Amino acid sequence: MAVLEILKVPDKRLREKANEITVIDDNIKRLAYDMIETMYAGSGVGLAGTQVGVPLRIIVIDVDQIDGEPNPMVFINPEILEGRDKVVKEEGCLSVPGFTAKIERFGYVKVRYKNLDNETQEMSAEGLLARAFQHEIDHLNGILFIDYLSKLKRELFLKKLKKSLERSL
Repeated sequence: MAVLEILKVPDKRLREKANEITVIDDNIKRLAYDMIETMYAGSGVGLAGTQVGVPLRIIVIDVDQIDGEPNPMVFINPEILEGRDKVVKEEGCLSVPGFTAKIERFGYVKVRYKNLDNETQEMSAEGLLARAFQHEIDHLNGILFIDYLSKLKRELFLKKLKKSLERSL
C-alpha cells in the first residue's frame, strides 16, 4: 500500500466529474487500499478518487476510527437514493486544509453502491456517515464543500488562499 498525494484547492482536477467504474479488478482494489492508507495518513474520515487525481467513482470512508478501531469501507459508483432531515454541522476537507465551515446536508441518506466483490448493495446512514457520503459523492461530481458557502464567504476564503499561496512561493 502507498500514501498518495492529495490534491489541494485550487487544483483544477478537483473539479473533474469522475467516471463510472465498469470493472473491479486488482488495480481498483489496490487503488482502494492506497486511498484508505492516504485517508488515515491525512487524518480524514473520507476520501474520493478525484482527490488523489484519479477521476473514477470510488470513495473510502471510516467514521469509526475517530472513537475506536479502524473500520474502512469502500464504495464503488456510489449514488444517493434518498435524503432527508437537513442539519447544519461544521465540515472540513483534506483538499481544503486549515478551513472549516458550517454546511447544511441531509442527516439521513440511503446509498446504493458496489463493493470490492462487485456486489450491488444499499446502506442507510445517519450523522457523520451520512455527511461523509454526501461530501465524498460531491467530490466525484466536481463539487467542493466551499461551493455551499455564501458568495461573500467563498470570496473571502479564496482571497485568503491566494495570499497564502503567494507567501509560500
